[in-house]
Amino acid sequence: MEETICAIATPPGEGGIGIVRISGPMARPIMDRVFVPAKAGEIVPRMLTYGHVFDGDTAVDEVLAVYMPGPGTYTAEDVVEIDCHGGSVPLYRTLKLVMASGARLAEPGEFTKRAFLNGRIDLSQAEAVMDVVGARTEEALEIAVARLRGKFSEEIGALRSALTDVLVEIDVNIDYPDEDVEEAEAGKIAEELGKIKASIDDLIASARTGRIMKEGLSVAIVGRPNVGKSSLLNGLLRESRAIVTEIPGTTRDTIEEFANIGGIPVKLTDTAGVIPRMWSRRSG
Repeated sequence: MEETICAIATPPGEGGIGIVRISGPMARPIMDRVFVPAKAGEIVPRMLTYGHVFDGDTAVDEVLAVYMPGPGTYTAEDVVEIDCHGGSVPLYRTLKLVMASGARLAEPGEFTKRAFLNGRIDLSQAEAVMDVVGARTEEALEIAVARLRGKFSEEIGALRSALTDVLVEIDVNIDYPDEDVEEAEAGKIAEELGKIKASIDDLIASARTGRIMKEGLSVAIVGRPNVGKSSLLNGLLRESRAIVTEIPGTTRDTIEEFANIGGIPVKLTDTAGVIPRMWSRRSG
């Protein structure tokens, strides 16, 4: 039997809500062991149920819990999510109870790995998950969500289908060499291959754009002392991030900040002033 995994699905620290996620064949039995609904009755799949997490007779937290049967879940397995209060103590205590009830701690990215292995998403969509999480601009998020929805995979599938059609036409002419290949047919194959190549070139170009949107650009602001490097940084950030004075040498260490410039995340680095040295050649 495949193992059931669990993890805290929300960022560490204090907050209003913290989520413990469980995925695998034991998800529902584990839920029944640690969660007690406020009103007796059957838990309705895909609907939040109010209740408490209990450790024996001791109430650990007041929570909302939901059971989602597979395969219509993120991992395509049975999934349970317990919405606790966002403090570290109730969250980690709930997680320990879940682990004691038969689940093991998930490895980093294992929920997405299971979604991929179970065929719910392909490799491109799996990679897009982290792109969505790490998007720094609206444009980067739009590109990542399109990949997550399978747009890139659809484009690759269409290209594969078009290439298959061309190969079929070529194979037919190879298998039946006695049949004369009309010039019109040969021209049609060449035209189709040209369209496919153009589509591939467009994909490669969009990949470069997508990489810039994802990773951003690094720009160093370099110049002589007191020429306005820190003022330029503050202007691009639209905030007073660097100290600006008339005294040369105010900036001693580099200052790094991200700015959204035209939808592209740009890491700006304000540097100390550079004083050029004049070298002269001494005569012998």
